Amino acid sequence: MNAFSHSLSLSALLRSLSALLLIAACALPTGASAQLSSSNSSLVAPATGSVAASQVKTDQVVAELVVHAPDGVTPGKTLWLGLLLQHQPHWHTYWKNPGDSGLPTQLQWTLPAGLTAGDIAWPVPRKIAIGTLANLGYEGEVLLPVPVKVDSNFRPAGLAQTAEIQLQASWLVCREECIPQEGSFRISVPVRGSMALHAAQFAAAQAAAPVAFQGKVEALADARGLLLRVSKLPAGWVGKAVQALPETPELLNTPALPATTDTLTGGSLQAGQQGWDGATWQALVPYSAQRSTSPGQLAWVFSIGKESLRGEATVTGTWPVVAEFAKVPPALQAALDTNARAAGVPPAPTGGMVWMVLAALLGGLILNLMPCVFPVLAIKVLGFAAQGSQSRAQQRAQGLAYTAGVVLSFMALGGLLLALRAGGEQLGWGFQLQSPAVITGLAVLLTLLALNLAGWLHIGNLLPAGLAGMQLRHPVAEAFLSGVLAVAIASPCTAPFMGASLGYAITLPGLQSLVLFAALGLGLALPYLLASWLPAIGSWLPRPGAWMETLKHFLAFPMAATVVWLVWVLGHLSGVDGAASLLLLLLSLGLLAWALRLGGRAKTIFTIISIAACTLSMGATWQFGLKADANAAVPASGSAAQTGTWQAWSEPAVQAALQDRKPVFVDFTAAWCITCQVNKKTTLSNAEVEAAFAAKQVRLLRADWTRRDPAITQALQALGRSGVPVYVLYAPGKPPVVLTEILTPGEVLAAVAQL
Repeated sequence: MNAFSHSLSLSALLRSLSALLLIAACALPTGASAQLSSSNSSLVAPATGSVAASQVKTDQVVAELVVHAPDGVTPGKTLWLGLLLQHQPHWHTYWKNPGDSGLPTQLQWTLPAGLTAGDIAWPVPRKIAIGTLANLGYEGEVLLPVPVKVDSNFRPAGLAQTAEIQLQASWLVCREECIPQEGSFRISVPVRGSMALHAAQFAAAQAAAPVAFQGKVEALADARGLLLRVSKLPAGWVGKAVQALPETPELLNTPALPATTDTLTGGSLQAGQQGWDGATWQALVPYSAQRSTSPGQLAWVFSIGKESLRGEATVTGTWPVVAEFAKVPPALQAALDTNARAAGVPPAPTGGMVWMVLAALLGGLILNLMPCVFPVLAIKVLGFAAQGSQSRAQQRAQGLAYTAGVVLSFMALGGLLLALRAGGEQLGWGFQLQSPAVITGLAVLLTLLALNLAGWLHIGNLLPAGLAGMQLRHPVAEAFLSGVLAVAIASPCTAPFMGASLGYAITLPGLQSLVLFAALGLGLALPYLLASWLPAIGSWLPRPGAWMETLKHFLAFPMAATVVWLVWVLGHLSGVDGAASLLLLLLSLGLLAWALRLGGRAKTIFTIISIAACTLSMGATWQFGLKADANAAVPASGSAAQTGTWQAWSEPAVQAALQDRKPVFVDFTAAWCITCQVNKKTTLSNAEVEAAFAAKQVRLLRADWTRRDPAITQALQALGRSGVPVYVLYAPGKPPVVLTEILTPGEVLAAVAQL
């Protein structure tokens, strides 16, 4: 056996273990992102600092988790936690009733056993005019305090001297535009110590919170609006204008709510007026056009200056009949029905299924040209020239075994994804590249293959004779495992180039979906299968010679290029430290490969050094590339920095823009999606396209699916897709327009021109 045939591939043992472990590792995202909570349905603006620190900064808000525990964590007492928001000028966040638009700030706590968080003690907001509308919220600095009751039986776990507090918070910050943001916070509170650094802010928040009103609040609903009458207000309030805010949203007209700047009116009131009837304050508030409820109880907050009261009123009279909601336009309803059917997975027509199978077969053929697959195919086909002594029957058997390995592996990968989705996981195609562990494993495997192709690594020489000769004694089994390996290393290329197509496949019924995955695998295996069954293909190959060794060495470079791309993807998931630690690990593997080629004492010394380097670099990769990402609360699509006029996507952001009568263009993308990156450079950054967006005042939102994000996954499913890229143009009152995956400036310009 010559040197070329001996190094045609790694040993069968390495192939089977590496490939099978990597395919099994595709289930890792289900555990790595277990910390995701429902609050991640909103997105985060670019933030600096640790996602698990006590402070998060964006360009609009500085948010900080603060504590007031002067007595530590004392059983039977109450400590206070709070989210301190410092807004940039002209930006604001929202109260529990946000007014005509907006969303209230949401806080989700993770506390030690024995600690129970109450509701936010909302400070009194102010009315913020936005054109003809009005919001209720906060500007400048505001603290949202939360009481935490410490159980009388509280004991810290083990020997812990601190209580670990975690908070997942989401808020909507607005000026003229609105940006959904979120942050993960963590702080340690000493059990027997004291934390009172922010005592002044908590004291101010307590003073700003409304106190319970002991007087009488009456509310009468009639055709004109809601007549509010309040008796026994403080004597200092009599004869002054009062601000009155309902806690129930979308019930009353926000701009017409009573304010301290109103002019008092005597006698009969008109809608939007307030006045005094002796010592009784009264106001007539018109209804909101969006009113959809007729509550029997209403909570109100009354304030003058720094004094505020909270009272509840029982509503008497008769609420006007709620106007019927405007019906969805027929065209939009048809589009929604189409998406629902796609998400509901109806049986595909026979003719359509045939075309989809053919498309999958063609996609598998094209996949052979990808840089991470072509070297394997080339080596396998050239193996016929190097192993001319094999009989035709042996070559055909190996071709069938290789095809079986490819097809069954693709079906197993597709079946795994279908099973995870059936179990409730929000996953789409490309999910394997949302796991740092899988990316790291693929990078290591492809690096080993590149070193093998370059002639630096001959694993077979290191194995026992029985294992080293296994591929010769069982060539059919070796061919099958080669097929498994081909799928393992092809997976990084299927996600970028075929993510949307395979994403559609997994929305089909199970059997149809597996047929498409099988067709894709057959396309990938077809060149080798044909070469093994058609003698003419073998005759096209030149005679064996030195050129084969040169070609094998050259094929190491496209394999290494794929590793570069994987490191870049990991950098998006785990940051620069994660990417650098993986590079250090790969460098250590190269050192090990070089050391194994030495002889004598030098081989022993440098092998020990390289193994130590591999161990240290593996620890760094775990700490910075894998563990750091697993412990982080994933900020999903907002994790990518905004560029130019692009902003982070969220469903509320889309709806807010449409309510403002603004069209919206959404780019569903991911760092590992090469098609997405090409479209971004060639089309979305095109000067004509950018000018067209600006001329039509199109809001540009980017949904970054590099990491798992259930909100983005659900949005894709609603569009009948399960992978990226996806490009959607929304216009008020019109059905959404889904553009093609291979985007062109002409297509975008034509769609925008229809707005």
